[in-house]
Amino acid sequence: MPGTRKLGRATDSRTAMLRAMVTFLLENGKIETTVTRAKEVRSMAEKMITIAKEDTLHNRRMVMAFITKEAVANKLFTEIAPQYKERNGGYTRIAKIGPRRGDAAEMAIIELMPVETAAPAAEAAPAESK
Repeated sequence: MPGTRKLGRATDSRTAMLRAMVTFLLENGKIETTVTRAKEVRSMAEKMITIAKEDTLHNRRMVMAFITKEAVANKLFTEIAPQYKERNGGYTRIAKIGPRRGDAAEMAIIELMPVETAAPAAEAAPAESK
């Protein structure tokens, strides 16, 4: 994990926290955390989704080396990654939700982007002209 922020933790603790947060994000679809942590989780989650877009044994082993639950890794390969087959990056979004009550740390929600369908684009085409 070169180039990650320190997040006030030792290397092993930081790695364990990021692995757990990425696993939880892929399992549940969204998490609430600080903005700084959300930016780090986004980086790692997008890398995992990009790797999982091609289902090979090597890619499965790379994902399993980072994701802490085998069921979540299988979900990543069978459900999540195929949804983003046509998309090059931008699988997650971060929405700021204001300061935390106790220490006023800036909080954010990081979530997986919804998959766009072609139907809404077709409905928007017929526009009235005046």
